[in-house]
Amino acid sequence: MNRLRRDDDGSILPLTIFYGFLALVLVLLVVAATSLYLERKRLFTLADSAALVGAESFSLSDVAATGERTRPILRSSDVASAVTAFVSTAPASEFESLAVDSARTDDGRSATVELSAYWRPPLVSLLVPDGFRIEVTAVARSVFD
Repeated sequence: MNRLRRDDDGSILPLTIFYGFLALVLVLLVVAATSLYLERKRLFTLADSAALVGAESFSLSDVAATGERTRPILRSSDVASAVTAFVSTAPASEFESLAVDSARTDDGRSATVELSAYWRPPLVSLLVPDGFRIEVTAVARSVFD
């Protein structure tokens, strides 16, 4: 009985298997988190560009002089049509189910754009969901100096 208690043969193999499995799970989680982060950044870049297009969607007849400054006045319909046209020509094939949730102006000076797309992880596992919808919001302001 003492000899079996002191015998270490085979005790490293279960630890090696466990730590190998743990390392694999950790790598899969990091890959999925990185993929989600990069997809959100790409979607935010598109939303930021779309907000800039929406903020510049005024015509010269929409420019009003208020005091010492000259300011463009945005309309939500103009912002929405400019953003929709921009997103339809942008390389949106990189995104799954890309949608313009909202394109509007709240104060007549800035354009707010909300985009959403569906994200899927590169490797599906038990610890990572099959995917979900990500949403971003970008705001751009018109300045006319």
